[in-house]
Formats: sequence, C-alpha cells, structure tokens
Amino acid sequence: MLTLTLAELAAITGGELHGDANASVTMVAPMDKAEVGHVTFLSNPRYAKHLADCKATVVMVKEAQRELCAGNALVVDDPYVAFAKVAQALDITPKPADNIAPSAVIATDVVMGNNVAVGANAVIESGVELGDGVVIGAGCFVGKNAKIGTNTKLWANVSIYHSVVIGTDCLVQSSTVIGADGFGYANEKGEWIKIPQLGTVRIGNRVEIGACTTIDRGALEDTIVEDNVIIDNQIQIAHNVQIGYGTAMAGGTVVAGSTKIGKYCIIGGASVINGHIEIADGVTITGMGMVMRSISEKGMYSSGIPLQTNKEWRKTATRVHRIDEMNKRLKAVEKLFEEQEKES
Repeated sequence: MLTLTLAELAAITGGELHGDANASVTMVAPMDKAEVGHVTFLSNPRYAKHLADCKATVVMVKEAQRELCAGNALVVDDPYVAFAKVAQALDITPKPADNIAPSAVIATDVVMGNNVAVGANAVIESGVELGDGVVIGAGCFVGKNAKIGTNTKLWANVSIYHSVVIGTDCLVQSSTVIGADGFGYANEKGEWIKIPQLGTVRIGNRVEIGACTTIDRGALEDTIVEDNVIIDNQIQIAHNVQIGYGTAMAGGTVVAGSTKIGKYCIIGGASVINGHIEIADGVTITGMGMVMRSISEKGMYSSGIPLQTNKEWRKTATRVHRIDEMNKRLKAVEKLFEEQEKES
C-alpha cells in the first residue's frame, strides 16, 4: 500500500494546501464513501453541500469551495485533473510482466534496452527492437521488425504484427491486435482476389489503446495514430486511417478505410465513420453517430434516433417510409399555391 503526505499531494497537483501537511492518505475515494486516510475531490458544485460532513483526510476543491470544507483542503485549479494525478501516484496496478520469463521465446537478434520485461509464453520474432523499460505481457506476439518505444506496456495476449512501430509511454490492453491486414479485395467475376496490405501501422507517443481493439495495417501507405490519442475497447480502425493528436474515441466505434480524423476530436461510443472522408480538428460526434460525409468545421454533431417506446418507434418508422410521398404532395401544394398567386 502506498502512502502520501498532504505536502506530497500539494506538490503532485500544484495545489495550495490548507491544513496539516504531515497528514497522510493511502487511496482516493468518492466523497460519500471517503474515510480517514482517504483523499477525495469535488468536481461538481452541486455536491458542495456535502463537504461539511465529508470524513476524508483531505478534499481537493476549487478556491470557491474551500471555506465549506470542515477539515484539510487542497485548493486546485481543476479537481478532476488533480484526482487523475493523485490516482496515478497511488496506483498499485501490477506490471504486465516482471523480468524475462523462462518460457518466453525471443529471437537471438532482438535488440532490447535496459529493464525490459517479457511475460510467460510471449513470442518476439527476429528484428524486433524494444526500448528501455518496455513490458511485454504473457502470451503476447511481436512480429518481425516491429519497434516498441521506451516505457511502453502491452498487457497479456496482445498481437503486434510485423513492422509495426509503437512510440514511447504507450499502453495497450489485452487481446488488442495491431497491424492485421486491412479489408482489401478486388472482385473478378464474383471471385474475391486478396490485395496484399503492404503498409504498416505507426502509433505515436503516449497513446492508450483499450482491450480487444483492432488497428489494421495500410494497403500501400501506413495507418497512423498520432501522439496523445486515447482509444477505448472494441474499436475497429481500418487500413490507412489517420487519427490526429489528442483525439479520444469511445468503445464500439468503427472507422472505415482511408478516413482522416483531425486533432482534439471526441468520438462517442458506437459511432460509425464512413471511409475516404475527412473530419476537421475539434469535432465532437455524440454516441451512435453515423458520419457519412466529410466534416469541415469544428463543433458538435449528432445523428440517430433516441430511444422511444416500441409504439412510438413504429409510428416514426412508418412516417419515415412515407417521406418521399409526403415530399411529392408538398411540392404539388406549393406549385398550386404559386399558380394561385400568379392568377391573383
């Protein structure tokens, strides 16, 4: 169990401490469940009324709520960001692997930096380069000539295909596949002819990729994920997609081939993005968004039909099927109205 003093919390968060600098905490807890030895935070002002009764050793708050705290208070610019930093400092999640497991299969020409760890039954093929502090979890596969940067971690059963490049300080969760073939085929008289996928995947620095996500290699050029991107679980990213700096993608999203997503975009869960289009910087797509055309201006975009009762949905569906008929009738009425205006 890790222990931090409140003075250390102030240094980690850059906050201003009001209270006992020598008091200590061991974990972060929600405000309503926090006890002595816990640190909590107030990110939503609606819950400020509970501060007086909070039992936590210290509460991270904005200046406006400091006087409401009955005990120690750590004043920060953004309590939620402070929570993230403190949670990292108190994190006791084990590493995916420690040392080099005897059952790991590592080619003789693999270049390994200092303090590399490889878990049981992992396979690392010829020509691979692993930077300092890289951790490869149990059962992982790293294909020929792949490169993995300093301090990057792969959890168990991740597959990294040949020639894939992953930057520094990345985290890849279990069962993700990076560099599998993109969906490329030609059709000759009903017979599918496979198109070899000759590009690769290039992942930037400080990228996090969730479990069971797939990122396909490029057909001729590379699939690219820039720095500081976060990708949730069970996402499909097709060949030649480019994802810009700082973009976040929620679970279940599907991105078709050769689409370019800009910087600082937020893609809601279960969204579907068409291929060969471009999405501008700073675009937010709400959950279950269906993006069929390029988006050239930043902003928030939505699609899909919110949940209704089945009875309401049936009425809506019936009306949708009648839109063409209704449009023709509306045009006929407009034409009749125009003719009457001309006559008068």
